[in-house]
Amino acid sequence: MSHELLAAVDLGSNSFRLQVGKVVDEQIFPLDSLKESVCLAGGLSEDKMLDTGAMQRGVQALHRFYERLADFPAESVRAVGTNTLRVAKNAGVFLHRAEAALGFPIEIIAGREEARLIYVGVTHTLPDPLHQQLVVDIGGGSTEFIIGEGFTPLQLDSLYMGCVSFSLRFFPDGKVNKTRFRQAELAAQQEMQTISRTFRKLGWERAVGSSGTAKALTEVLESLGMAHRTITREGIEYLKKRLIAAGNVQKMDIALRPDREPVFAGGLAIMRAILKEFALEEMLFCDGALRQGVLYDLLGRQRHFDPREATVQTFMTRYQADERHAHAVSHTACQLLRDIAPETADPWHPAQRFLQWAAALHEIGISVAHAGYHKHSAYIVANADMPGFSRMEQARLAALILAHRGKLARALSVGVRGEDWSLLICLRLAVLLHRARSRTHGPLPVRLARTKTGFALSVPAAWLHRLPLTAAALEEEQRYWEGVSQRLEIVTVATGAASGAERT
Repeated sequence: MSHELLAAVDLGSNSFRLQVGKVVDEQIFPLDSLKESVCLAGGLSEDKMLDTGAMQRGVQALHRFYERLADFPAESVRAVGTNTLRVAKNAGVFLHRAEAALGFPIEIIAGREEARLIYVGVTHTLPDPLHQQLVVDIGGGSTEFIIGEGFTPLQLDSLYMGCVSFSLRFFPDGKVNKTRFRQAELAAQQEMQTISRTFRKLGWERAVGSSGTAKALTEVLESLGMAHRTITREGIEYLKKRLIAAGNVQKMDIALRPDREPVFAGGLAIMRAILKEFALEEMLFCDGALRQGVLYDLLGRQRHFDPREATVQTFMTRYQADERHAHAVSHTACQLLRDIAPETADPWHPAQRFLQWAAALHEIGISVAHAGYHKHSAYIVANADMPGFSRMEQARLAALILAHRGKLARALSVGVRGEDWSLLICLRLAVLLHRARSRTHGPLPVRLARTKTGFALSVPAAWLHRLPLTAAALEEEQRYWEGVSQRLEIVTVATGAASGAERT
């Protein structure tokens, strides 16, 4: 029986959490967990800037997590940021410090990707997940809604409302009255009206609540003897009346952890609005949440079952990409990459997989218009919901796709950097070499090498002589690389006679 350790770090809007799990025969068993009440959303100003205090609290929490993760290999840890980092204009400043403190890269995930991962975590935690279920996760800055059947999500949405943001917006001084509570409820219902009809039409057999707000409400109701592992409409009505009568959470005299007190009113108002909008009498509480979903997603990637592969295939089908051509471009690009980086020969090497995805998606923009199709392709990849991909991964893919043709100045402007220059030259050359869309099978007779000043592409002289358009395109490509202070040499080689090489 083999086992290994995986770790997930959830940079939530209210709390930062670390979950360590032990893998035993494709199942993950919880081994250790840490929680830090950071209240990152509490440091978000009206103009969407994180203040110094919030950033410092976050960095300190991650530095403590680092001690637990110090011996973990990079491929066994995944850290994700959620709503507050999605909306903060200065998130990049925080991420630079946060990654240094944690010792691992941090991905900012989109709302629907967060919803997908939450659903993965919930369904792997429920004792009987084979139902059609509505899953609701009230976070600090956003609330995720998912309908799924078994382990498959069918409908995903993320709304910009959370226990921290609503508590700050409607109960900034901690005081609660009927008017304020009603305003908070109405605001939540207005948000949900954009999705409730679609969700109710699809339907569900049971409703499940996950994460901090649902857990806090469940614990309070259990302590009052009003429920067991559930949140009921009757119990929520009781808590609402009791909170308004007390006027302040601290005066309610309920079993509530101190870190939940500042955000309890906002979370309660959102939950009551959810029960009303979706006509729910009861909601089951589940311990599974985002961090468990991240662990199982990470396990899937390590076991060569990666939802990103399915997403790329879905996009190729949706946008009617020429799959034969995309495969040819991908094959040649990866061949060139192996020439200059032999360590990427493993088909599951991250660099090779990213190059394959870029090749697969580089032409999907033709479905919009052929003129400037690379711009349309890049826009789709950067802005669409792509299950499995983080926002940073989408931005990286979009940059490669945008820069795969034309002048390379745009590669500088969109932030192509580091190893991605190697991916970019392989993609550009592959697209150029397959421009004729020939149906000839087999690898092209070309090799790529690194030089002190850039790259060198070796091609058979007789082969290139038969392809005057390709020869002209390669000459133009040389000029593009000169524009970014790198040299692309074209080395023509007489077949079977390396000594006949001629550099241009």
